[in-house]
Amino acid sequence: MGLLKEFKEFALKGNMVDLAVGVIIGAAFGGVVKSLVEDVMMPPLGMLMGGVDFSNKVITLKHGDWDPTNKVWIHPPTLLRYGQFINVMINFLIVAIAVFMVIKMMNMAKRKPNAVPDAPTTKDCPRCTSTIPIGANKCPQCTADI
Repeated sequence: MGLLKEFKEFALKGNMVDLAVGVIIGAAFGGVVKSLVEDVMMPPLGMLMGGVDFSNKVITLKHGDWDPTNKVWIHPPTLLRYGQFINVMINFLIVAIAVFMVIKMMNMAKRKPNAVPDAPTTKDCPRCTSTIPIGANKCPQCTADI
């Protein structure tokens, strides 16, 4: 019975719920970024590069054996899919920039706008340069009048 109670407390903690919401939002954001890269950014980029579709760019390291009668690979080819890697890297860069911008905006929101610095509470004695309270008329170190 104690184990069930501990699990309930753990699962219903505020930070656990925040984490779950973050994971769900992150997954949805990942889908948006994937679509942005594949559907919006890559077609014009491919067009600028002469109609290149990066997702189909591969280097064949080893040719495979195809059975035309059964229409199956006996030994599939070994492919280096560098175009897919380029898509994933662009995807990563967009996510990294977006996360950076979100954190930057959150940090800006946390700052106090036009925060006035606190008034000084101490000053230096002109004779001995020791630090004394701002309202002092006599230095406690050298007894000079201030």
